[in-house]
Amino acid sequence: MIGFIGGGNMAEALIRGLIKEGKRNIIVSEPVDERRRYLEKCYGIKTISSNKDLVKQAEIIVLAVKPQNIKDVFEQIKDEISDKHTVVSIAAGIPLNLIKNYLKTDKLIRAMPNIAAIVSESMTVLAICECLEMKVIAPVRDIFMSVGKVITLPEDYMNLVTALSGSGPGFFCYILEQLIDIATEMGFTADIASELLIQTFIGTAKLLDSGLTPDKIRQKVTSPGGTTEAGLKVLSEGTLKDILSKAINNATNRAKELSIQGD
Repeated sequence: MIGFIGGGNMAEALIRGLIKEGKRNIIVSEPVDERRRYLEKCYGIKTISSNKDLVKQAEIIVLAVKPQNIKDVFEQIKDEISDKHTVVSIAAGIPLNLIKNYLKTDKLIRAMPNIAAIVSESMTVLAICECLEMKVIAPVRDIFMSVGKVITLPEDYMNLVTALSGSGPGFFCYILEQLIDIATEMGFTADIASELLIQTFIGTAKLLDSGLTPDKIRQKVTSPGGTTEAGLKVLSEGTLKDILSKAINNATNRAKELSIQGD
């Protein structure tokens, strides 16, 4: 049995992915009555309001709650955690050692999926206790593979992972918003600008997914003396890289702050 503590958007995306893979042995603890009814109706799964009761029924426990609520959850479930459980946290900035201190178990996995899990295109990074056997890791990996790609990295990288793939969709969409605004200022309607740029974004992503590297795509679209070359000249001479570097550093530092607050 896979148990989700918290029935929010990310939990729902994972539940949807699992059900598409044919897995229905799922239970969710969620305090909001309306949200429980919604999950039951849409996915045909069992929901309850008690985190403690969920732990009694499930073997894999996915902590899908906000970081600021995680310690309250620990207090509620710590006496119920046993050797049969594998605990998986998707709470941003919460380190494995904090979870271990509360729950007194080594069967811990930290995961950072992203919002693209909603459309089964997530990039998820797992940080795993070195003591875990593959028979423990594999079922957890399968949960996240149901909504996209999965890699494993040392936990030391998780703050940067949070900034890059966790926050990345927000950064990409902000850049897209700016391009749409520029296009409307130059005469397009917002609808036309959005259609042009979003499809270009999607097409470029599919080219990348086909195996072409960013530099290869750039070279293919850049003709000597052409329009792309003219635009790239401005980008390369400007401060774009510096701005992006500051954004990634700020997001990484914020993730570190969350980790410290968690401790």
